[in-house]
Amino acid sequence: MTGRAAVPRALRGVAAAVFDTDGVITDSARVHAAAWKAAFDQFLQLGGLRGQPPFDLQDDYLRYVDGKSRLDGAAAFLHARGLRPSAAEVRAVAADKERIFTERLRADGVAAYPGTVRLVRALRSAGMPLAAASASRHAAELLEHAGVRELFDVLVDGTEVSRLHLAGKPDPALFLEAARRLGVPARLTAVVEDSLAGVEAGRRGGFGVVVGVDRAYSPETRSALLKHGADLVVDDLAELLGEDR
Repeated sequence: MTGRAAVPRALRGVAAAVFDTDGVITDSARVHAAAWKAAFDQFLQLGGLRGQPPFDLQDDYLRYVDGKSRLDGAAAFLHARGLRPSAAEVRAVAADKERIFTERLRADGVAAYPGTVRLVRALRSAGMPLAAASASRHAAELLEHAGVRELFDVLVDGTEVSRLHLAGKPDPALFLEAARRLGVPARLTAVVEDSLAGVEAGRRGGFGVVVGVDRAYSPETRSALLKHGADLVVDDLAELLGEDR
């Protein structure tokens, strides 16, 4: 370890780390949330369900769709509203969301969170192997857009999830596959997540440390992340380096 940087105190018990993409590495969660809102609100209006409240960008996103596959997220939100959509309707809403997200991504792009980049660079300097993991098929494109793809030794994205038939979060299969590719057991790997389903997946998978990221800066969100399995919660990952945001 001579000449290497020190690992931040909160991660000293692990030998590798797996980072979720949307909302942890890149600010793309806001684009996902806006696309979901447009797709769900249109579905409710066209279905004559105007009495239903519109999709909430914070609470509904965090509870029902964040961290999940498109089909799982679409079904979860509609069922939570007491609806019984057909499989075709679920697929249609998911496809609408995908179209809107892609259009907005290509038009506006995304950026990486500076605090995350600083932490990732520090961990790389300490010799820690790192993975990015996401149920999204856009993960590689997002990381390339943000200029951070080369910081991660491994990427497991939605294409791999489909190819390997990995179960969606809160099942830990995605993170376990990332740890397997890094060559480090889950008990010696950290998971860094901003979604309730994601921190629950980290806890279910037996990962050594589960770090929750609260981008809403909300006591309610922080409490929910801890309840679902996070060992600690930060507003920004620079905090693990002893920095302000």
